[in-house]
Amino acid sequence: MRIATWNINGIKARLEILLTWLAQEKPDIVCLQEIKSVDEGFPRAEIEALGYNVETHGQKSWNGVAILSLLPFDEVTRGLPGDDTDEQSRLIEGVFSVESGVVRVCNIYLPNGNPVDTEKFPYKLQWMERLNAFTERRLALEEPFVLLGDFNLIPAPIDAHDPDAWWGDALYRPESLERFRTLTNLGLTDALRATTAEKAYTFWDFQAGAWRRDAGIRIDHLMISPQAADRLEGVTIHKDVRGWDKPSDHVPVEGQFNL
Repeated sequence: MRIATWNINGIKARLEILLTWLAQEKPDIVCLQEIKSVDEGFPRAEIEALGYNVETHGQKSWNGVAILSLLPFDEVTRGLPGDDTDEQSRLIEGVFSVESGVVRVCNIYLPNGNPVDTEKFPYKLQWMERLNAFTERRLALEEPFVLLGDFNLIPAPIDAHDPDAWWGDALYRPESLERFRTLTNLGLTDALRATTAEKAYTFWDFQAGAWRRDAGIRIDHLMISPQAADRLEGVTIHKDVRGWDKPSDHVPVEGQFNL
């Protein structure tokens, strides 16, 4: 079973590249972030024509997440609990029946948090604390659980072309890393780091020739429960997609599981 995450950076601007990739790769489940579309404006028909079931949690002009699945949805959850005043669409979760039982896939678009001297950084930290509480409850179910998406977080120096240049940014500073360690210590495994210790990036800024110089960072992650880690077979970063026409600044990251 192939489960992928991709910050699409605007579904309407990237629809053709998404459809091409889906037709070429045919992953079982794809989690999209930053769809930048309300639910009723999402191009559902074009994606459904490729055999995918579609569930969205959209927002006008900003944020928004979606799950595309060749499997039918058993359950769908929208929004991160813990703050009834939070109107940002950043989490959608699906439960799917598989041969071995069920798999729970939670797609997140974690807040960026910059600039750090504005209300955006406390919001990021509070969101991460709510995510940790949510994840702890999910792990108690003892199911194969895949928490994936754009985490807007650089876990370690190896995950940046120039880590010193990023230090102090909301993606790479002590407060953010502390909360990410708390998440990991709940019992999650970083799927990519379970399979390789090599440098690997998932995001290249549109500015300053970052793609040409391979000046990337790794901020798109698959964090998996012990039950999913036991069934992990590999991780693929589809780096070539960054070189396609009109790409996102992120590329798809896919985990392969024996489910």
